[in-house]
Amino acid sequence: MEGVVMDGAVDPEDVLPDGTEYAELGGEQVRKGTVAAFVATARSLEALPAGDPAEAGLASHLRDLLPGLRAVGVLDVFAPRSARLRAALGVS
Repeated sequence: MEGVVMDGAVDPEDVLPDGTEYAELGGEQVRKGTVAAFVATARSLEALPAGDPAEAGLASHLRDLLPGLRAVGVLDVFAPRSARLRAALGVS
């Protein structure tokens, strides 16, 4: 799948038909489950106590997922509400 913009209502199968593992969006190969993985990891980060040693690894993983989120356009329509998450991502 090339491009990111689709007109009208879009269903999941319009983006990733059954049996497809990834989509090519804006030149970025985005694996199915990327957004769900990001949300789960962000929740794990938020659940950690301040200063927990696991924070650096989770933040790194979130940054690794960022190109896929940008390709999908997630950060064009949603902004991280948490200051901790914004800091981990390096976004304002």
